[in-house]
Amino acid sequence: MKRLDGKVALISGTARGLGKATAVRFAREGALVVGGDLDHDGALDTMRLIAREGGTALVPCRLDATKEVSVRAWVSEAVDAFGAIDVLCANAGAVRFGSVATQPYADFAATVRAELDSVWLSAQAAWPQLTTTGGCILTLGSTAGLSGSLTSQRSAHTAAKGGVIALARQLAAEGAPHGLRANCISPGLIDTDGSRANLLAADHPMHSINRHIPLGRCGTSEDVTNAAVFLASDEASYITGSNLVVDGGWSAVLPGHAP
Repeated sequence: MKRLDGKVALISGTARGLGKATAVRFAREGALVVGGDLDHDGALDTMRLIAREGGTALVPCRLDATKEVSVRAWVSEAVDAFGAIDVLCANAGAVRFGSVATQPYADFAATVRAELDSVWLSAQAAWPQLTTTGGCILTLGSTAGLSGSLTSQRSAHTAAKGGVIALARQLAAEGAPHGLRANCISPGLIDTDGSRANLLAADHPMHSINRHIPLGRCGTSEDVTNAAVFLASDEASYITGSNLVVDGGWSAVLPGHAP
């Protein structure tokens, strides 16, 4: 038996990156996946990939995770199709980097809407279903929500991801009487197409970050989806309100030179 057999999993941001990887992995574990993304064509490509592998996936509509009407329509379509929701993986997000001294407020607000408001909107829309099934919510935080950075100007990202971590704890508190679990996964630097074009680019100060990660490498999408499958499965039935850090030990040590 697969670890997520028969569970209906609602996953936002499935066009690329960790959202795509999570959708594909959940389907391999037997979940019925409902994806969605602002990039609707990209989300449909992920759905077709899952179908080619023999899984079940639906992308009912173009999803703008920052708009309440769009999120509620997405959730409603999922319930119409599968009758229930067992797992919400609130992955969608977008970041605009910049220093607190110079970043326009519009960029700060856009980042918070994309990375924090989107989680709250998805959780609220799916709440009636998740409290009925005793399901679970997974939020995607970041080590950026745990500490500041000397190499990356990211005040908006840090504020938003710190909020995502805290929100998961509050969702756990409010969901517990209904048997609903809520947990956060906070990756460190993960090697994806997006990070290679930005934080891991040759001209970025974090390009050589591997030297400072205790395990000596950046994370992979599989490192994160392993954690997501575990937390979404019945194996984690007594885990709620946690923040699982997936960063190779990066946030656990003080700065210094490797031996």
